[in-house]
Amino acid sequence: MSEAMRDRINTALKLARDEGDKRRCATLRLVQTAVKDREAAARDNGKDGVDENDVIDILQKMVRQRETSASEFESSGQLDLAEQEREEQDIIREFLPAQLGAEETKEICEKTVREIDAHGLRDIGRCMSELKSRYPGQMDFVKASCFVKDILRANGNGNGEAREGDAG
Repeated sequence: MSEAMRDRINTALKLARDEGDKRRCATLRLVQTAVKDREAAARDNGKDGVDENDVIDILQKMVRQRETSASEFESSGQLDLAEQEREEQDIIREFLPAQLGAEETKEICEKTVREIDAHGLRDIGRCMSELKSRYPGQMDFVKASCFVKDILRANGNGNGEAREGDAG
């Protein structure tokens, strides 16, 4: 893990410990453990630990897990547990890069499709690979994929850019 990210998490953990914030301490320890587990697995596979993008992936996965758990707790009427999951989500999100909004993501997708000269659905993989390398952890790639598919469907015949209002 990058030293900057490691330092941020360690500093936040020390501060939470000093303030007696048990939930924050427990959540940050879980983050540290998840990262250490991934680092150990990487070393076992001959890699040199994990990089910043790996840590971002771990954090995003932890946020998604808590979202799923919170929804399950809410549907079963366990609102206090759902709230705990949402608090943990918020703590973890503090360490993620700022997320781009839907409109900004859509604009970036349109720009990327133009820049790499993508014309049809066969180019989805190329577009998504480019977006992931340019904006790691900064956008919801599931939504981005939907935007890219819509853009490429509109461009599918290879006649250039999709234009709003085109009916055929």
